[in-house]
Amino acid sequence: MRIIGIDPGTGILGFGIIEATSGKPKLVDGGVIRTPAKEDDAKRLQTIYEELTDIIAASQPEYMAVEKLFFAQNVTTAMTVAQARGVVLLAGRQAQLEIHEYTPLQIKQALTGYGRAEKKQIQEMVRVILKLKTAPSPDDCADAFAAAITHLMMTQNPIQSSSRHMT
Repeated sequence: MRIIGIDPGTGILGFGIIEATSGKPKLVDGGVIRTPAKEDDAKRLQTIYEELTDIIAASQPEYMAVEKLFFAQNVTTAMTVAQARGVVLLAGRQAQLEIHEYTPLQIKQALTGYGRAEKKQIQEMVRVILKLKTAPSPDDCADAFAAAITHLMMTQNPIQSSSRHMT
């Protein structure tokens, strides 16, 4: 089972690809897609789409796990991140991936057992689970791996799964 996790963003979009054999995840690839802040939104979204499409084509995942949008304050940021999420979902759909979405709370609980875990705790759990020498950086990349690991955990224990499934 190969899963690409996505932490959506317009300026920095994190991705993390894992492969699970006998339920044990291992890192395949990960990183970020960056777009310049001064570029217009349409160009930034095009860059995200094109780079993500290339990453999907090269890595051939079967599943996509996307962090759901959750913002309490900045509406402008929420709108641009929502646009990036739309591009991500389109790229996944066009690649015929099975798409699952998880809230930050679900991801934190799956990895740490605590819904209010800090970013550093998530990074450390990703490091431990994937048996890495150092935690993935930046945290956008670690969050993407966390989404992928969450999907793996939810499929291994489907009774706890409450993800939104898009096919």
